[in-house]
Amino acid sequence: MAEISVREGVAEDFNELMRLAVDATRENAFVEPDIEMLAQHMYASLTKQMGVAGVIGGGPGEKLEGMIILRIGTMWYSKDPILDEKAIYVAPEFRSAKGGRARKLAEWAKDVSENLGIPLAIGVLSNSRTEAKIRLYERVFGAPAGVYFLYNAKTGLTEG
Repeated sequence: MAEISVREGVAEDFNELMRLAVDATRENAFVEPDIEMLAQHMYASLTKQMGVAGVIGGGPGEKLEGMIILRIGTMWYSKDPILDEKAIYVAPEFRSAKGGRARKLAEWAKDVSENLGIPLAIGVLSNSRTEAKIRLYERVFGAPAGVYFLYNAKTGLTEG
């Protein structure tokens, strides 16, 4: 088995990244996604417009197994830049496969944060397998810095 690695996504990955992003919103969104807005975020990350995409899979334009979208932004109270994780997703058929894809994507985000020298904000916003996801993040990032609540909503717009 080949070593699982994360590479930086490029524009040729757009269609595959969109496929994963739409699947991710079906599974995890709690409001209806806007496909045009989603496409703008994906393309901007792939072309390094205030962000970056990490992907697992074949070469550019080939089938992807997982992705992470990181955007550079700010907190509402500061002009200091932060790296803001928008999505981390592994396709269902690769979740139980050897290689630890979700962990590799999370570790890649840490590396990007360290290389840029700016803080990473990343978290779990899901009503599905939440405890397992939190345990993974605690192993990679350490103790959490809070908790997030959804009221009058739940993640997952479609039944899988």
